[in-house]
Amino acid sequence: MLYHETQARNKGLRFVFGLDEAGRGPLAGPVVAAAVCLKTFHLKHFINDSKQMSPKAREEAFHEIFEKAYVGLGVISEAAIDMVNILNASHMAMDMAVNHLVAGMPPEISGQADFEGRVMLLVDGNIFRTQSTYAYKTIIDGDCKSLSIACASVIAKVYRDHILNAYDKVFPQYGFARHKGYPTEDHYTALRKHGASMIHRKTFQGVL
Repeated sequence: MLYHETQARNKGLRFVFGLDEAGRGPLAGPVVAAAVCLKTFHLKHFINDSKQMSPKAREEAFHEIFEKAYVGLGVISEAAIDMVNILNASHMAMDMAVNHLVAGMPPEISGQADFEGRVMLLVDGNIFRTQSTYAYKTIIDGDCKSLSIACASVIAKVYRDHILNAYDKVFPQYGFARHKGYPTEDHYTALRKHGASMIHRKTFQGVL
């Protein structure tokens, strides 16, 4: 899980940011991206692709990652997703997460004259379009191959789950706390009965 981090550091890229997103497939709610720059690789909790972890394990890892890393978040709303499409929205969220992470780093680090040339973004997936000028590397199934990406996967998933749990209180008829907006049979049944809510993605098949 540290092969790609070690490769980057061997090339003189001191700051490795893992990037991942949660929420590309749901019919409702935002897409959330996280960027994580670990201060240490020694973590108490076992961290893997967030989808392979239990909710309890994800929640515990979520808090440890915030303690042991610089973390950035990017959230793109369902309305913006409908305007620019989900792939572009995911990349926008990742750029936002990187900017948020850098803004939260101590200025004596991010303000170094050579900072930009010492950053490597490790991105889950095989396509990445970015406004950033940082070096980046895409990794298919990166959340299973890079600790930094796996940590970003956990942060994005847990943060988005919290958002959908809150939406469940506003729109209890849809069951968002159960399915988090994903296209389950229960969700389709609720859509047929109640129609689309204001947080549904109107351009997604099956919503309207």
